[in-house]
Amino acid sequence: MSKNILVAVAWPYASGSRHLGHIGGAYLPADIFARYHRVIGNKVLMVSGSDAHGTPITVRADEEGVEPIDIVNKYHKEFLDYWEKLSISWDNYTTTMTENHKDVVHKIFLKLLENGYIDKQKTLQAFDPVDNRFLPDRYVEGTCPKCDYTEARGDQCDSCSATLDPEELLNPTSKLSGNPAEFKETEHFFLKLSLLGEDLQPWLDTKVDWRPHVINWAKSFVKEGLKDRAITRDLEWGIDIPVDDLGNEKKIYVWFEAVIGYLSASIEWAKNSGNEDSWKDWWENNEAESFYFIGKDNVPFHSVIWPAILAGYGNLNMPTNVPANQYILIKGEKASASRGVGKSLSDYLSEWQPDALRYTLASVLPEQSDSELTEEEMIRRNNEELVATWGNLVQRVFTQIKNNRDDIKNLSSIESVDKKLIDEAKLAFENIGNNIESVELKTALQESMRYVSKVNVYLNETEPWKVIKEDKDRASRILYTSLQAIDACASLLYPFMPTTSKKVSEAIPKETSNSWDVNEIKIGAELTEIGHLFKKFD
Repeated sequence: MSKNILVAVAWPYASGSRHLGHIGGAYLPADIFARYHRVIGNKVLMVSGSDAHGTPITVRADEEGVEPIDIVNKYHKEFLDYWEKLSISWDNYTTTMTENHKDVVHKIFLKLLENGYIDKQKTLQAFDPVDNRFLPDRYVEGTCPKCDYTEARGDQCDSCSATLDPEELLNPTSKLSGNPAEFKETEHFFLKLSLLGEDLQPWLDTKVDWRPHVINWAKSFVKEGLKDRAITRDLEWGIDIPVDDLGNEKKIYVWFEAVIGYLSASIEWAKNSGNEDSWKDWWENNEAESFYFIGKDNVPFHSVIWPAILAGYGNLNMPTNVPANQYILIKGEKASASRGVGKSLSDYLSEWQPDALRYTLASVLPEQSDSELTEEEMIRRNNEELVATWGNLVQRVFTQIKNNRDDIKNLSSIESVDKKLIDEAKLAFENIGNNIESVELKTALQESMRYVSKVNVYLNETEPWKVIKEDKDRASRILYTSLQAIDACASLLYPFMPTTSKKVSEAIPKETSNSWDVNEIKIGAELTEIGHLFKKFD
């Protein structure tokens, strides 16, 4: 029985170029997971979009002397180019600027207001006395009171992932002027997390398969007692509040409306597909599963706050899993576009084959802890694992079959060594499938390459290039088994490297067409010439 799988992926701020940390943190893992589930017959809906209202956008617009919409349009276009080159298989990639998104945000806001989970409260908000304006939380920087990180923002600390309010920062300063921030009283709408948190602890207790750093943080956050959190701010750029109690100078704050994007993107997809209610198959169907692919700095919003919003709204599925990745480190530092740590993704895409880039990133996915990434290690993996191990295997077997095609007509009986290789392929499909379903993607890739190595060992031990001189039927069986195993390798590697894997698979004529199992190969059929799969770096 096929299942409905929602793959919800973090919304990138359309404020600057992405780097490898972003791709390895959320987008590549989500695509690997989604591609596998489609291959085995599940109904996948993979959604995300460019976050157009985050304060990093207005910060960048202020720095460049342009309007926020100019920044959004520039980077949204750049993101679309990334996704195409990296073969990220979205069902819907949109933005938070659509009328559909605004309508869904308003609907959620009004329902929570009606249910008593939103109210007005007076609060202190950071104020820049030089520019005479209230400051959104990300316009305030200071020292984190929990870990002493000196570049914490007014909403969150990137070092310890603590959620913050600007008034908690030590030595808060305005990003606009660099002067000390003042705090003035203002009125905003608040999400009453203090009420919603009561139902979250029992729900979190059921999540025994979540990654330790996610579930431990979420339980600790709830156990400390959730505080009501402002969902509006004094902003000019953002979604209007659907009630006019506070005047026109305030907007819905991005942290509240961005997570609603998973729902609005699903509804937009349904409208575009011609069946406006089809989104409900992923959001209201109790048998559906939902997986949220994010970086660890987004854990608070997806493991606690978004579930609280869903619970307060009612009748929508809670997350099945939040497989948040930790950070990819460049020379010991978190990859960061804003701080210039690591090259931009555009730089890498100009130098690397997309599948090779996907592979090297997937091999170091920071699933349980931060992972160090160096160009030396990337190049080593490309040259030794993709070029010398996988690409060379395909080339050797394809060349042997091409050069001896007239002699490959009859197969000898299958021997134990042949059967063992194919049995190991069937076991690999099962084990690697289980790894991917558990979102242990790095292990799944390692197991896939382990099977590739086994095929190489089989080929070296059986030596068909020697056997064919004395026993053509036996050599034919060896090459047939090798080709059958290579086809299996292409299927196993497809979620990780879709373009080159599809190229290999389509070059092999088959009697059967299993996407996640061993296939029977057509005997004597001509293989399509595919050349070298990967280029070697000096």
